[in-house]
Amino acid sequence: MHPLFHPLYVDYCTYFNGNQDYFECHEVLEEYWKLISPGDKAHPLVGYVQLATGMYHWRRNNTAGAMKILKKATNNFSNNHSSPFFEFLDYDELYNHCETSIISIEKGEKFKPFSLTFTNEDFAALVNQKIGELPTIPYDYLLNKHMLRDRTDILEARNEKRRRGGR
Repeated sequence: MHPLFHPLYVDYCTYFNGNQDYFECHEVLEEYWKLISPGDKAHPLVGYVQLATGMYHWRRNNTAGAMKILKKATNNFSNNHSSPFFEFLDYDELYNHCETSIISIEKGEKFKPFSLTFTNEDFAALVNQKIGELPTIPYDYLLNKHMLRDRTDILEARNEKRRRGGR
């Protein structure tokens, strides 16, 4: 199986293009990254996670955070442009969208989402099928999702790490 047909990557693209649930994009792709290349912060999947994070911040008007992380994403994409993780996408368009988003943020423009363009018909069909299965999510929920979810497991893990002497 091509790495882009992995269900977690398909989910990322589905959320990104479908309901623009960038928070879920981050969650599913971080999980995929940890499965295949944990700790490798230069991996192309990290760039995708950064892209989703930047879009989430921009939509929330955290322009400083959005700028910083989108610049990291474009740097990651530039360093990994020949990776198989870009084979099914129009890489040039993706990179241009990232740069245009950064320029728009610098100009103080409102959030402007974009979609990923796929170059593999089977992959595009799979993502589009899954988009059709997505529930409708209220905008306010998407905007504030990080504050509305149950973070008990995250807080417990953080406290356990502190008890063990980690940061």
